[in-house]
Order: sequence, then C-alpha cells, then structure tokens
Amino acid sequence: MKYTHLKKLRDKYAIVGVGYTPQGKVPGRSALSFYVEAGINAIKDAGLKKEDIDGLICYRQFPAISNEPEATPYLVAQLLGIEPTVLSQESYCPRHHFVQAVSLLEAGFCNYVLIIYADNALSGRRMFIEEATHPEPKNDNYMYGEFGFVGDYALAARRAMFEFETGPNTWKEIAVSQRKWANLNPNATMYNKPLTYEDYLNSEYLIEPFRKLDASLISDGGRACIVTSVERAKDLKNPVVSIMGIGEANPSIDIHQATYITGPTGAKKASQMAFEMADITLNDIDACEIYDCFTYTVEITMQDYGFFKPGEGKDFFKDGFTAPGGKLPVNTSGGLLSEAYFMGLTPITEAVMQLMGRAEKRQLGVAIGNKKPEIVLCSDNGGVLQTHATIILRRL
Repeated sequence: MKYTHLKKLRDKYAIVGVGYTPQGKVPGRSALSFYVEAGINAIKDAGLKKEDIDGLICYRQFPAISNEPEATPYLVAQLLGIEPTVLSQESYCPRHHFVQAVSLLEAGFCNYVLIIYADNALSGRRMFIEEATHPEPKNDNYMYGEFGFVGDYALAARRAMFEFETGPNTWKEIAVSQRKWANLNPNATMYNKPLTYEDYLNSEYLIEPFRKLDASLISDGGRACIVTSVERAKDLKNPVVSIMGIGEANPSIDIHQATYITGPTGAKKASQMAFEMADITLNDIDACEIYDCFTYTVEITMQDYGFFKPGEGKDFFKDGFTAPGGKLPVNTSGGLLSEAYFMGLTPITEAVMQLMGRAEKRQLGVAIGNKKPEIVLCSDNGGVLQTHATIILRRL
C-alpha cells in the first residue's frame, strides 16, 4: 500500500512544549499529581495558557494505588482547570496518541492537544516486573514456565537468538551505550551510575534470556507534550519541531500464535508510512529515539526499520556505534532502560528536546562528537510487539 497521500500532512503539525516532573523514586506523590504537574509544565513550556488547551489525551490507565483517586482524563482536566473539546485515555497499549492528535487538529476539532503519561509505580510498589513475572495464573501457560509479558518478550528474544544469532553480546552493547547517555543526563535515574560489560553479564536474570539490565526501569513521575499546527507554533517561544512523518501498524497477533515469533512488531509497515509521508530515507536520519522496554526491542525495531539486515545486529551496535560520539546516536536521554519509564513519551520528548537544542550536556553536536540533529526518528511500541507507531520529527 502506498501512503503518498499523507504528504499533505508533512510539516503541518508540531510539538511545541514539553513537561517534566521529578522522576525516579519520589515518595508521597499520587499518580494524579504527576499528571497535573507534567501537564502544567508543558503548558508553561510552550508559552500557552491553560485556556488554550482544547484536547487532552492520556496514555494508558492503570488501577489507582491504595486509596488514591483514579487518574481519569476527566479528573486530570478538572485539576488542570481546562474544559477540552475532546479528551481520551486508552485502556491497553495501542500507540495512537499522536495520530489521534494530528487527526483532531486536521479535522478542526482542536487547536492545542495535550498528551500526558504519569504514574507512581516505584514508590507505590506497583512492581510491573514482579507482577509480570509472577502473576496469578489465569491460564495453563505457567505450567510450561511462561509467566506474564516479560516471559512473552523473552519468548520472542529466545527465538531471535536462534534466527538472528543475537543475544547477550548484542544486548550488552545496547545497555552499556544507553547508560553512557544517561551519565550525561542529570535527570536520568541512572545518572552517575556507569555500566560495564561485566556488570551487565553479572546481573541477575529476570526470565532467561533477559537479565535485569535488559528491562526498562520502573519510575515515579510524569511526562507531557503539546501538539498544534506549525503556523501556531511559529508564534510561540520554542524552536519549531515539526511532525515530518507519522505511521502506525497493529499486527495484533498474540505472541503464542505468531508465525513470526521473533516479533511481528509492525515497525516495517509503520515506518514505511512515516517515511513516505516525510519523503526521506534512512540516510537522512541523524539520531533515533527507540521505545526500549527491553534491549531486544531496540534491536528488532531498528532491524525492521531497515538499519541492518536480520542477523547483523551484533555488528551494528558494537564499538559504541549508538553511544555518545557514535555515528548514529540512539536513546540519548538513557531511554527507558536508564533514564525513566514514561511509555512512548520518553523517546518522543527527548527527540523534541534534542531538536530544540535544549538537551544540555547530552545535546548532540560538536561537544558530544555527533552531528547537530535536524531529523530524528522515534518509535513507540505496545502490547507484546503487537502495536507500533513511528514518528519522524525535524527542526524547521
């Protein structure tokens, strides 16, 4: 299928503000408080007023911890003091937030769409890894040693070890390179915590073949951004970062039934859509911000995007190719592995900060030994490789 008709949307919409909160372990805070703080900070960062926000999209909803109120979009909007024309929140993992925002803007329903994700998973002891690896049995899979989504991703990665000759020698490169980026980012959870290959190989297993250092962090905090038209963005205070291309794909295939068990990620189809809309090729990409719930997710996503052929990942990532000073920077904040876990907003907001020139010590350019970025490729992945979004951003 051709997506050339999407070129009319190229560089028509932009991300204009980013909202950060304290992150890592932040005791005594509700998930709702992080939603509100991230939203307020994004509005301030864009130079807007709360009355300007007429669209609100919240990332995945999780059950409230203990006696906290549920962080519904209704309550988030109320506490932000906004009355949006459109509000929504997903229940599961489809990664449609930016396509939805662009669609609302294109149709004329909204002028400024605020997108937020927040949680207090770490201090609130919502231990995703523990729940994912030791859930209450709901089927017979546990009888065969399969527990939760970590096991599901491990299933795909184990098959990839056979098909692509991948494994710890590839994944250690990804983990160590991203930790190097985190050590340039004072906001990162793993700032000032260097990681060696030996540290990686000596870390405990979650579910083989995944070690603890193959998995994303669990974080308190929130992240937000605002999408509007490029024309409106030009009147605001920050440099304009446009959505050059965007694409989605939803294989929706449970990993247990997948004929291509290494990962029917949707990345190939989603990236084809995004690249056709942007009218560029991989050679035009200056950096990547890849959704990294696991090290293997980075590898399979970039493989499906076409950066290397199946089986070549072990050579692609070695020798710091994606680290500071490398030829293709990847996950420059440290990513979900070493900065903080805020769903797909971790990679996307980092791309925005890099393109705005606001990434401080990790800012790509001469000081780091990389090219100053003009075009950054981002990914967002949901389910167990069942849904995928690709976003190409550029500095206008």
